[in-house]
Amino acid sequence: MRAAQYFQIVRFSRVVLPMTVEEYQVGQLWSVAEASKAETGGGEGVEVLKNEPFEDVPLLNGKFSKGQYTHKIYHLQSKVPSIIRKIAPKGSLAIHEEAWNAYPYCKTVLTNPDYMKDNFFVKIETIHLPDRGTTPNAHGLPPEELAKRDVVHINIADDNEFLHAGDIQPSTTPSTYVSTKTGRGPLSGSWRETVEPVMCAYKLVSVHFKWFGLQKMVESYTHTQYPRLFSKFHREVFCWMDNWHGLTMEDIRAIEAKAQKELEDQRKSGTVRPCTGNDSWIMCDLLEELSTECFLQISREDLSTLTM
Repeated sequence: MRAAQYFQIVRFSRVVLPMTVEEYQVGQLWSVAEASKAETGGGEGVEVLKNEPFEDVPLLNGKFSKGQYTHKIYHLQSKVPSIIRKIAPKGSLAIHEEAWNAYPYCKTVLTNPDYMKDNFFVKIETIHLPDRGTTPNAHGLPPEELAKRDVVHINIADDNEFLHAGDIQPSTTPSTYVSTKTGRGPLSGSWRETVEPVMCAYKLVSVHFKWFGLQKMVESYTHTQYPRLFSKFHREVFCWMDNWHGLTMEDIRAIEAKAQKELEDQRKSGTVRPCTGNDSWIMCDLLEELSTECFLQISREDLSTLTM
């Protein structure tokens, strides 16, 4: 039997946005709540286990220690091929998302504890700063890591960068959108150099896995899919501005509480809905690819006896 190899793949992204850091906190949370409802139904989707304050948890080298903790489970039974569903162990088709939101810093950890355990997890660290993506070391990396860093700069107004054709919708296209409430938009040309107000989301994605022969696939997937995710989601946050602008954090907590109940009702009934693409659904897609390849490697003879 071949020994497992341990890999870590790291990706950095910077997303400049035409809003303040304080506005983004509201817009991001509102957009996540809306996207979760759109992805849940028919026994699948998002299950919220916890949404509560936390404190005394050191984050980003001790700079932050309190905020809001959430624990969610993403159920994705129908998201994998039927042949995999027939042999997948119990728990293998659920992703756990734990997030420590100590805004303007947030850490999200995505795992598959019932099957892959510590053999596979994704960590996403984001720091939001009031600049144009010019802070050289926002995550406080040591010199040896900083020297080999490769940064992807994401322009949310570019329809041809990272996105698939199906990702581009008229209602969420920053190059044509104008906010009625704020007058911001459309975004064109060198808008990132001149727009006011302005902020940047600095993202560090670490993929950790121990699975023989899958390094190239995981590396390729994270290289293309995370920039796509970040571009698509932040286009939506900006173009949904008239829905969330002016809301307070108290409003957001009330919306989240209501959404939690709606999600549970939708998950127990209704029809299965497509993924719209947040951090955890990208993890789900990657898990689908990994599960398929791993099961094929481990049990090719057994698979040949199964019917679709």
